[in-house]
Amino acid sequence: MIFGLDGVEIGLIIVFLCLFSGILTGFPVAFAIGGAGLLSFGIIAALDGAGILVHQAIDTGSQAYRDLVSSGVNPVNISHFRFPDLPLYAEPLFPNGWEQAVDRNLSFIVNRMNERVFAGASIETLLAVLMFVMMGIVLERSKIANDLLTTMARVFGPLPGGLAVSVVIVGAFLAASTGIVGATVVTMGLLSLPTMLRHNYSPELATGVIAASGTLGQIIPPSIVIVLLGTLAGDLYSAAQEARAQSVGCSDALTYLGEPAVVSVGTLFQAAMLPGIMLAFLYAAYAFTYAMFNPHKAPPVHLEHTSHDVIPRRDGLLWFLAVPVLIIGGVIMAAQTGLSGSQSIHVNQFTDSGATASLRTNVSETCEAAMIELHGDEAWATAVAEQAAIEASGGAKLSVERTAEEIETLTREAVKTAPKLGTGLLVIMALLGLVLSLGRGVAPMGDPKKLLVGVLGVLGVLIIDALFVGPLMSHGTSFVLYAIPFAAIAYGMKQAAINLSKNELFRVVFPPLVLIVAVLGSILGGVTNPTPAAGLGAGGALLLAAYRKLADQHKMSKIILGGAFSIIVMILVGSNFDLRMGRGDVPFEDWVAYFVALGAYYFAMFGILYACYVLLKDGTLGIVVRETAKVTSMVFTILIGSQLLNLVVISFGGEHYIQSFLRSFDNEFTVFLIVMAVLFVLGFVLDFLEIIYIVVPIVGPVIYGGTMDPKWVTIMIAVNLQTSFLTPPFGFALFYLRGVAPKEVTTGHIYRGIIPFVLIQVVGIGTLWMFPSIVTIVPNLIGH
Repeated sequence: MIFGLDGVEIGLIIVFLCLFSGILTGFPVAFAIGGAGLLSFGIIAALDGAGILVHQAIDTGSQAYRDLVSSGVNPVNISHFRFPDLPLYAEPLFPNGWEQAVDRNLSFIVNRMNERVFAGASIETLLAVLMFVMMGIVLERSKIANDLLTTMARVFGPLPGGLAVSVVIVGAFLAASTGIVGATVVTMGLLSLPTMLRHNYSPELATGVIAASGTLGQIIPPSIVIVLLGTLAGDLYSAAQEARAQSVGCSDALTYLGEPAVVSVGTLFQAAMLPGIMLAFLYAAYAFTYAMFNPHKAPPVHLEHTSHDVIPRRDGLLWFLAVPVLIIGGVIMAAQTGLSGSQSIHVNQFTDSGATASLRTNVSETCEAAMIELHGDEAWATAVAEQAAIEASGGAKLSVERTAEEIETLTREAVKTAPKLGTGLLVIMALLGLVLSLGRGVAPMGDPKKLLVGVLGVLGVLIIDALFVGPLMSHGTSFVLYAIPFAAIAYGMKQAAINLSKNELFRVVFPPLVLIVAVLGSILGGVTNPTPAAGLGAGGALLLAAYRKLADQHKMSKIILGGAFSIIVMILVGSNFDLRMGRGDVPFEDWVAYFVALGAYYFAMFGILYACYVLLKDGTLGIVVRETAKVTSMVFTILIGSQLLNLVVISFGGEHYIQSFLRSFDNEFTVFLIVMAVLFVLGFVLDFLEIIYIVVPIVGPVIYGGTMDPKWVTIMIAVNLQTSFLTPPFGFALFYLRGVAPKEVTTGHIYRGIIPFVLIQVVGIGTLWMFPSIVTIVPNLIGH
């Protein structure tokens, strides 16, 4: 033994030193990881072959070990960390020689690549990385940050620390639209840092708030970190819970937990919303508080406003507050009173199968004891009573096919009980009403007649839906009834769009906000998974960027607008008509809807291709493609290299050694606290990608194998990884900012400026630790 260290410990040190040295050489990280794996394995194999590395393993044939197992201790939890008095014996790190380890690693690496990179279940989700990266780069190249920073500075500049607050708000906005830390930090550093310094802002505050705000893209959805971490966490949680269930004598995790052991990226997006907003609020609160106590270091700034109508306070309160509150309150009240709801009258062709008990009770005595310990005596007694009642009634009823008469009777009952207003239509009308209200609010002195026509159209749609349109009415007839009101709405919306386009704040914020709502809304609402939503975001970003380019050149952009409108048409037609043309009897209106949707699809594709042509001619598309290919290839190369490094650690028992150490603690929260502390320290020297793909797979089976909520665990790790962008000496946000900062801003300014925000990150992590409901409340509300 060298320095009294176990051979496995020496091997882990060698792996870390090789990885750290590879990163310090300046060689691309994506290749340094794989190279570190090969080099470290060669060194460890050479030392092991020379008899220098010796591992002290537990003697599983000893009487003391057999006594522990017979006493009920799980062999997985037996280690010399927990039971230091157990007999040990010395063995090489590779008992059967390093050649066998190489052969095993080669087969493992092929399987790992197939599972996690090329053809596994998570590959579809990983494709979202490419499209989210493309979406972010396109929006960054469309100079959205320029306009947002200028506009927000004019709005918040007059407040103490207003420029710093505006940087935080823009950082949060860009996080939800781009999610690219480097691009955000560089853009805000180029645009806002000189302005803040020119107005006598403290260099420490200015650099700190820019670097910290740029990292919000790592936690606010759609976050690439959450996509990568979520795909890995889903596999780790499922496997860990299956192993946990089998270790207590249950057949599977579904039996033991009473629910599927799954966690999806979409659910993690929901869980990350409030933590991301909380961190942005803490950043802004610090900047404002700092300015209050140090007014000379963050003075108010009055920037020149562009010309637009002055909005009287009374009109602002009426159209921006009172009317929106009234509209939203009306929607909520309609849902609570049963006036609105689902108007679906679909009757399943088969009856529902009989109810089952809340927990499976036909289990072994060992599994029963474990389930009672997990769920409690009351939950188990309830499940037993439910199962007894089912058996007393003749057992669980099987699903049988309904007769035509039964289906007709149930359909008539569904028609009678259907609410007057459909939820989807009511929400759409509410959103249109909000736009009309905002359109009036930004131009209170303008002629309201056209907007009033739009309001009448909204009311007309709701009245027609409540009085004339029933669940059995064909889509074609409904379309005819809605035609005039929707024409009135279009007439009013055109004027609202004109009014909003004249207001700088709405003109800058509204287009990307619509894109963000479309992408995140489809994920958070459960409409689709992240990959199609990312495709929608990438296409929308191309259209938005091309529109901006043409607007800057004072050229018409009707094709771009038509392409965006065609996407909306496809969504509306697809959600209101049955477009399955292969079914038996297709009504005429469905054929019409099909050809309308098909035409909209072709025009949308033409619009996106035209947008690509505009960006190609401008030189932007080539940059976007190169940057997207560069970032995504780096991510996947790191993924491949990290799998190789992981297998090296597994080959000499490093993974088992670390997991045995963590399992030696009785309290799972203590284990997670240790893991979080290690991740925080590693964030000083490693990038988030290395931590996700090298460290998390090693500790994942332990931290995901307990009772802690996997959503909370994953978001806690994500917030911790966000800190790695801010911690010197290798915080990437600091490097990005250093590269664009003026000469008078030193590295010392940046390092000192980031300290308060690193402490804020720690406070944020502590807050999430103390109040885990901040993470779980949104998924729980949406799930129910």
